[in-house]
Amino acid sequence: MRRFPLIAALALATALSSPALADEAPAPVAAPQVAPQPAPKLVLAISVDQFSADLFAQYRRHYTGGLKRLQEGAVFPSGYQSHAATETCPGHSTLLTGTHPARNGIIANNWFDPGIARADKRIYCSEDLSDPASTSRDPVVSASLLKVPTLGEWMKRANPASRNVAVSAKDRAVVMMGGHQIDAGYWWKGSSFVTFKGRELSPAVQAQNAAVAKVLKSGAPALNPRPWCGAQDRAISVGQSTVGTGRFKLEPGAKGDALRISPRMDQATAELAIRLVDEMKLGQGAAPDLLSVSLSATDYIGHAVGNEGVEMCIQMAEVDAAIGKLLAHLDARGIDYAVVLSADHGGLDAPERSNQQALPAAVRVDDALRPDRLAKAITARTGISAKQGPLLYADGASGDFYVNRGLSAQEKDRVIDALVSIARAHPQVAAVYTNGELARMPMPTANAQDWSILDRVRASFDAERSGDVLILLDRAVTPIPEPMPGAYIATHGSVYDYDRRVPMLFWRKGLTPFEQGAPVETVDIAPTLAALVGVKTPDGTWDGRCLDLDGGERDTCAVK
Repeated sequence: MRRFPLIAALALATALSSPALADEAPAPVAAPQVAPQPAPKLVLAISVDQFSADLFAQYRRHYTGGLKRLQEGAVFPSGYQSHAATETCPGHSTLLTGTHPARNGIIANNWFDPGIARADKRIYCSEDLSDPASTSRDPVVSASLLKVPTLGEWMKRANPASRNVAVSAKDRAVVMMGGHQIDAGYWWKGSSFVTFKGRELSPAVQAQNAAVAKVLKSGAPALNPRPWCGAQDRAISVGQSTVGTGRFKLEPGAKGDALRISPRMDQATAELAIRLVDEMKLGQGAAPDLLSVSLSATDYIGHAVGNEGVEMCIQMAEVDAAIGKLLAHLDARGIDYAVVLSADHGGLDAPERSNQQALPAAVRVDDALRPDRLAKAITARTGISAKQGPLLYADGASGDFYVNRGLSAQEKDRVIDALVSIARAHPQVAAVYTNGELARMPMPTANAQDWSILDRVRASFDAERSGDVLILLDRAVTPIPEPMPGAYIATHGSVYDYDRRVPMLFWRKGLTPFEQGAPVETVDIAPTLAALVGVKTPDGTWDGRCLDLDGGERDTCAVK
C-alpha cells in the first residue's frame, strides 16, 4: 500500500512531461511594461553642511519632518566624498558637477600661489581673481575657478528656459552647486543675504532680510532640546570654557554671527528658498528648474561646539523641521519635484569629548607642525630662509604646503626634502607626498570605500594648484592647536571616513523606495539627476555613474 502513491506520482510526472500535454501548457506571461515617469518640473538639491553618515545613523530614527520623508525614497547611507580634501568648497563642487576635485580644480577652500602679486599669496575657491577688488578674505564672489559645468548649466544648455537657483549661508556653496550660469544666487554676509556683484536683491530677498533683521533686533528664546537629547546634555571643558549645554538663545540686538551659528540660520535659508519658489514660480514653467539649497548651520555648530553635544542634538531636530517646511511648501503648490539630499563632508568631534567616548587617541595637533614652526626647523637644518615673505605658505598644520618662489631651484629642492623628512618623522603625521609623486599617480578606479590614502589624495590633486608638499595627519588628530570655544574647537578635512562618508537620499513621489547599503559616491548625484530630467551629456562628462532610483521595475537611468 505504501508503493501506490509513489507509482501514481511517477505516472503523473510522466504524463505531464509528454509532448501532448506540454503543447497545452499556458504561454509564459510577459512582464508588464512600466512607463517611465515624465521629468520632474523641479529638482531640489539639498546639502546639509558637515552632515556625516555617522550623524545620520545616530539621529535618523528621531526625524519626524523632511528627513523622515526622504528616508521613504532611495536611501544610500554610505555615500562617499571620496577625495582627501574634505572641506566645504571641494565637497560642494562634487555634488552637481559629477566630478572629483582633481578634475574640477577645487582642491580646497583656500590654496596658495606663491607667484601671485597679492601679499598673502592666498586664493579663495570662490573668488574672481580678475577683479582687483577681490581678496581672499573679502572676495568678489565668482565661479571662475571651477573648471567644469554644473548640472544646472547642463539643464540650461538643453533648454534655456530652465532656471538655476542657489541659496546658502556660504557663498562657496552657492557657487559650487550653481556654477557659472546662476539665474539667482544668494548667501549670508554679515547680517543679511547678499548676491553677486552688480546684481540687485529681489523683493523676496529683501523681505527675508527684513524678517531676519526683526529677529536680530528683538531676540529669540532658547531652543529646547527634544527628550531624546538627554545623554548629550552634558558640559565638557574645552580650553578655558565649556560646551555641550547650549540652547541658542538670541539676545535682543544680537549680531549676525549669533544667528549664523545656530539652527536659525537654516530656518532663514529655507524660508528664503520658499520665497524664491513663489517669486520665480520655480517648477511651474515649461522646462525643469534646479533649486540648490545648502544648509550651513550643522557645520557652523560643529566647528563652534563640536558634534556630540546637546547643541547638535537640537540642530538635528531643527534642520529636519526646516527641510520639512520646504517640502511641505512645494507640496502645497502642487509642484512635481524630485529631491536629493547629501553633504559636502562629515566631521570629527572635539577631542576633549572624544576622549571620554572611547577614542583616547583623539588629540590636538602639536604646535611643531604649524607652518611657521616647520619653517624654522627647515631653516635650522638647511640654513635657507626666504628674503621676502615666509618660507612656507599653508592654511594650517595639514594639507598643502607651498615653498616661497624667491628661492633658487636648488634651494627649493632642499627645502622640500627637509620638510618631507621632518614631517614624516613626526608621530602625528600619517603620510607625506610631494607634488611630483602625486603627478605620476593615475586616478583611482576601484570602489571609493576601498581607496588607499594615496588614492584619496590623488582625487584631490591638481598639478597647477596643489602644493609642493602635502602633509596628512593621523586619525583623530584635530588640526586646531588651541581651541576657540564658540567659534572653532572641532573641524573636518581629513582623509578618514568620519569626514568622507555622507548620506545620499533621493525622493520623488511614485518611485518604489529602497535602501542600498553598498557604497556610492557623491559624484554619482549629477548623472543620476541628469537622467531623471532627461538631460543628455557627452561621454566622459561625469566621474560618477547614474543610480537607478526606483526599487521596482522602472529604471530611472534608462535613456528617454
